[in-house]
Amino acid sequence: MSKSELPPVTVGEPACEAAPVVREPLRPDDAGRIAVVFKALSDPVRLRLLSVIASHAGQEACVCDLSDGFDVGQPTISHHLKVLREAGLLSSERRGSWVYYRVEPAGLRQLSLVLEALEPASVAG
Repeated sequence: MSKSELPPVTVGEPACEAAPVVREPLRPDDAGRIAVVFKALSDPVRLRLLSVIASHAGQEACVCDLSDGFDVGQPTISHHLKVLREAGLLSSERRGSWVYYRVEPAGLRQLSLVLEALEPASVAG
């Protein structure tokens, strides 16, 4: 359809009808916090690290077990773990000379709630 074929819009007539709001959208401060989590997960190394830790018994792993299978050095692994920890997806605990990382269920729950809220509402049939 060319511009000349478009129907004219009457001045003062709304271009479209607003759909009713059926749930509360994210507030700006919540969107900022969730964006940090998505940014942390947007790196393939970090996403894999989270997956590796979640795959261990108790969803916990020693940092000494995390560098196998990655093409980056230990300092880079440590940086990625720090980003995941700051995003609230991991916590850490020093035990002797090793640091153990654990998946934070609350961080995953928060992320899950946001994704569920974005899912289209089911239509009753």
